[in-house]
Amino acid sequence: MSEPRFVHLRVHSDYSMIDGLAKTGPLVKKAASLGMPALAITDFTNLCGLVKFYGAGHGAGIKPIVGADFNVHNELLGDELTHLTVLAANNTGYQNLTLLISKAYQRGYGAAGPIIDRDWLVELKEGLILLSGGRMGDVGRCLLRGNQALVEECVAFYEAHFSDRYFLELIRTGRQDEETYLHAAVELAETRGLPVVATNDVRFLESDDFDAHEIRVAIHDGFTLDDPKRPRNYSPQQYMRSIDEMCDLFADIPEALENTVEIAKRCNVTVRLGEYFLPQFPTGDMTTEDYLVKKSKEGWKSVWLSCSRTKKSAKSVARNMTSVWILNCRLSTRWGSLATSSS
Repeated sequence: MSEPRFVHLRVHSDYSMIDGLAKTGPLVKKAASLGMPALAITDFTNLCGLVKFYGAGHGAGIKPIVGADFNVHNELLGDELTHLTVLAANNTGYQNLTLLISKAYQRGYGAAGPIIDRDWLVELKEGLILLSGGRMGDVGRCLLRGNQALVEECVAFYEAHFSDRYFLELIRTGRQDEETYLHAAVELAETRGLPVVATNDVRFLESDDFDAHEIRVAIHDGFTLDDPKRPRNYSPQQYMRSIDEMCDLFADIPEALENTVEIAKRCNVTVRLGEYFLPQFPTGDMTTEDYLVKKSKEGWKSVWLSCSRTKKSAKSVARNMTSVWILNCRLSTRWGSLATSSS
């Protein structure tokens, strides 16, 4: 078998409710039809499609690469948010990726959605590979402004903490400033010895899907399609291009193509499907099923249920292995009631 030539490493599915259009299954099917050996789905601050993607990928003979796109706050740039793609190289990276997502939602968010602080990456860097975000990343923004001092500071951070796991992302989808950024990024890569990587920042399957995609984005942003004030941040070229198309597009920067394959080789996450992962509930010496039956009996009078019906329901729950889940739901509900009453 010949060596793979390109892998898509930045793709949004419909789980990116802001701007993703294609469902996970069709994305995998399309990648398989194009002869892709692997595929990354990097939805915006979520892994909601991971289980479907992982199963579909293996079923189609495609290696699933786990990742997510983020809005990032970098104190060097003030309140301006930048973009970053984070890929999990291994299961430790997968755990750190989930922690990044959790921290983003726990802090709360506004119109821009969840945000991570760049400094969080220091604590959670193990097992992660970063794509710079192209012209929308912190390095990209500084390059376009010609602020060499800030470029040096941003690059120094990634060199210190990510070494060979930080890639300058190159994109050619016909959008404003892409080529200006690209040439500056290639020059920076040569000067600092940084690796580059090509992506197509995929948002839909086919070029013809662009209009439907624009409708989705306009609805989300609260604009009509013909509103002159509507942001136009996407192009018809952000479809899942074939390997040949990407190779033609980046024929002048072959290392950017080669690095997509190298990154894909380095990303190896194992997801255990078909198992229950629920927190253990304290039940003393009793099994969770027996404890659930006990608590059900204690409360049956308050809702006028017969004891036999309670036993039957509890046994049904036990057969479906949801006892722990119900007990934890009960604990959460009680905590919520206490918190509400105390406030």
